[in-house]
Amino acid sequence: MMKSAIRDIKLAPIGRQKIEWVRKNMPILRGLEEEFIKTKPFAGKKVSISLHLEAKSAYLAKVIAAGGAEVAVTGSNSLSTQDDVVAALVEDGLNVYAWYNSTREEYLQHLNQTVDFGPNIIIDDGGDLVQLLHTERKELLPNVLGGCEETTTGVLRNKAMEREGCLKFPMVAINDGYCKHLFDNRYGTGQSTWDAINATTNLIAGGKDAVVIGYGWCGKGIAMRAKGLGASVIVCEIDPIKAMEAVMDGFKVMKMSVAAKIGDIFITATGCNDVITGEHYKVMKDGAIFCNAGHFNIEINVDDLEKLAVEKKEQRENIMGYKMSDGRWLNLLCEAALVNIAAGNGHAAEIMDMSFSLQALCASYIMNNYKKVGSRVIDVPQEIDERVARLKLRAWGIEIDSLTNEQEKYLNSWAE
Repeated sequence: MMKSAIRDIKLAPIGRQKIEWVRKNMPILRGLEEEFIKTKPFAGKKVSISLHLEAKSAYLAKVIAAGGAEVAVTGSNSLSTQDDVVAALVEDGLNVYAWYNSTREEYLQHLNQTVDFGPNIIIDDGGDLVQLLHTERKELLPNVLGGCEETTTGVLRNKAMEREGCLKFPMVAINDGYCKHLFDNRYGTGQSTWDAINATTNLIAGGKDAVVIGYGWCGKGIAMRAKGLGASVIVCEIDPIKAMEAVMDGFKVMKMSVAAKIGDIFITATGCNDVITGEHYKVMKDGAIFCNAGHFNIEINVDDLEKLAVEKKEQRENIMGYKMSDGRWLNLLCEAALVNIAAGNGHAAEIMDMSFSLQALCASYIMNNYKKVGSRVIDVPQEIDERVARLKLRAWGIEIDSLTNEQEKYLNSWAE
């Protein structure tokens, strides 16, 4: 097994500075690190991690290693990999296989190298590690006890495997945990997506028509922040209940074919493919901007855009302009990759503190309960969700009430 495959070890000091900054601002995970150093919950185990490889996920990897695990890490999206952070992890003794802007072949090679040592636990983002282990690397399946999945996209893929009867080990749906989707997806995605759009375009959101495609928890956060920035928000949805919710939240709701003619800025957050396609490019305004806040770069059909364009020119860093035959210019951010990380630093450290604490605790849970759970996708155990919430409140210095014995008796009784 190759120890590591990275771009430049000399970048380590910058990466270590980034990791130390987020460590100071992730009090829950910092507390778990101190606990894991004493208890060594992962002693003798091997953990493979595939996440957006930047400072916050690097700190999670260090916490898992502090718990006694041998850890191998790769990036779940090469455009979000930070080479300085990668170098710092290698200097700290972790096995890392990733570099920024790798080719598809290099990305797949890095995934394979991350599982070469025969992992017992998987921490995945988007489902690529799990998919690899069930296809090209089936010989490693007997070693795997279970794992955790970070994203909506990955959870959907895992559940599809479970339905088809081919999932061979249990996976915890971290994304479905309350301390993940209510905060990470909503407040984290909402803020970090607009941070990236504003920094990349250097344009104001106020007064513009912002089209948010998908009104799940990520879409809710993006729409909420757009409204706060002064944009007029349009929501496109396929789910009638979510569409109704968007209306009652004060947003316009319409079909994408109609919104395409109106929008100034388009943001996809669906987890599905071909959300923006050729039919939409043909009617968009001159100067329209579009980007993706979903996991994979399949939400925006770039092939259609390439076919329609008569000219292509970089307008600004991370903005590619496409000239249509009628003279209109359409602007794609970050090659349709996840905009908040490809053009930014992702979610705030305080937000990822909750999500990654769920990852650490659920990895330990599945390691100890995999036989009882079986080969299926499970929710984050309630006691873990509540533990993370209480630790977060404690970090904020907030105390809350608890039920008296009489109140508990009343709530659990059916008699008057």
